Amino acid sequence: MFVLLSRYLKPLDEVDRVLADHRAFLERHYQAHHLLTSGPQNPRTGGVIVTHDLTREQLEAMLAEDPFTRHGIAEYEVVEFTPTRPINP
Repeated sequence: MFVLLSRYLKPLDEVDRVLADHRAFLERHYQAHHLLTSGPQNPRTGGVIVTHDLTREQLEAMLAEDPFTRHGIAEYEVVEFTPTRPINP
């Protein structure tokens, strides 16, 4: 599994211009069961995404299609981890 920590590289007005496209991207990946949860950081300097069981190659392909990546809006720190406890709803 991966935790993705994004950091905005552009001002929030530029983030907001691409936000609808980014959310559509996230929704596609929720529908494909690639993501567990996501949301903005507080304060709003970036976001957090927790993936389902993806390979590194699948993750890199997913991030390459993210509008935030394609438009240079954000960069991601990728943290890979092995969960040792189940996720409870």
